[in-house]
Amino acid sequence: MPVVNLTNKLLNSIKPTGEIADYRDQTIKGFMVRLQKSGEKSYILEYGRGKRFTIGLVGQITLDQAKEIAQDKLALVRQGHDLNADKRAAKAKAEAERRRHTFKTFIDKEYEPWVKVHRKSASDTLQRLRTHFYPEFGDSPLEEITPWQVEKWKAKRAKEGIKTVTTNRLLAAFKATLSKAVEWNLITEHPLAKLKLKGGADGNKVVRYLNLTEETALRDALDKREKQLRQGRESGNQWRRNRGYVEKVDLTEAAYAHHLKPMVLISLNTGIRQGELFALTWADVDFDRASLTVHGDNAKSGKTRHIPLNHEALSVFTQWKVQELDRNGLIFPSRTGVKIDNVQKSWTTVLEMAGIKEFRWHDLRHTFASNLVMRGVDLNTVRELMGHADIKMTLRYAHLAPEHKAKAVAQLSRFEEKIIPLRRATN
Repeated sequence: MPVVNLTNKLLNSIKPTGEIADYRDQTIKGFMVRLQKSGEKSYILEYGRGKRFTIGLVGQITLDQAKEIAQDKLALVRQGHDLNADKRAAKAKAEAERRRHTFKTFIDKEYEPWVKVHRKSASDTLQRLRTHFYPEFGDSPLEEITPWQVEKWKAKRAKEGIKTVTTNRLLAAFKATLSKAVEWNLITEHPLAKLKLKGGADGNKVVRYLNLTEETALRDALDKREKQLRQGRESGNQWRRNRGYVEKVDLTEAAYAHHLKPMVLISLNTGIRQGELFALTWADVDFDRASLTVHGDNAKSGKTRHIPLNHEALSVFTQWKVQELDRNGLIFPSRTGVKIDNVQKSWTTVLEMAGIKEFRWHDLRHTFASNLVMRGVDLNTVRELMGHADIKMTLRYAHLAPEHKAKAVAQLSRFEEKIIPLRRATN
């Protein structure tokens, strides 16, 4: 360890040697420059056996400033101060800050403000977290949440008859919040990093979609409901006429009696998500190019995508535009002219009329993708149309195209003429 007269000229001449080296100053006791293997240099003050205080990096503060700080610190040492006490106190404070958060306080004070800014589904996410995880985990410090607690939570949900896919969806949201706690240095490591969701990635390949019989039944049910609505409107208007009241819009010649049918048909032919559908405006439909634009602001992926409109989809938009008043530019506005946020009641009614069970609105999107794959469309094209950020999401539909595998295996048949048939051995 050389003792030198530390000057700016000397500092500039010190070059990396592949080893850590200390250069002690001969004028200030304990003051030195440490050269790291990387070439980084730092000012250090050694103020006792095994006690060192890092003043700063060479280049960030000058040599004169470092020497002045070193002398000030030595004066404090002579008065009995421990130079690293503040660092230890700050570290202890940070540790206490990490441990003070329970899952509930973390969600309420840290996660909620962030998720409301960065996620469109913030309200639903927060409701799920509070409803399903506060009872068991709300008062648990973040660092004390364990996979064993989660396993007990899962077992309880299984006894309650909650489906595995629902449990996995809830756990995915739970793990995502804890990932943010790690990212924000509120906990040192993810407590559920090794927790695997039952079913794994392969389970994601099982999707619910309409077969031909079910799709036919759904379309028939939509037509039946449309007929009922028209009859109801005509009956109601007759009642109003008889009493001299103002009649409602006549639906006899209208292409659609209600927004549900065009919504379903658009979903079946474009694979658009329900939230994306609700947010559509007429400016998003290019009738000349037969194209629909889903803007990133309304897309789950945050990326804008363009979906070609087939004949039925284009026809639906064309007919609906003729009869629908342009209220705030929305294609499917509510009665008050604002964006629709729910069609569950009418949707459930149509499913019951069609005799279709265990089918969600989102499964219309699965039906769109499944029909494409079963008709031979390649998975990457399906990915682009669906707006999937990762091809892994699209691979869940791969099993619906067995003919591609059959064609691949059939290529081996060119060698069959070389195969010698086996003969049974005879005595």
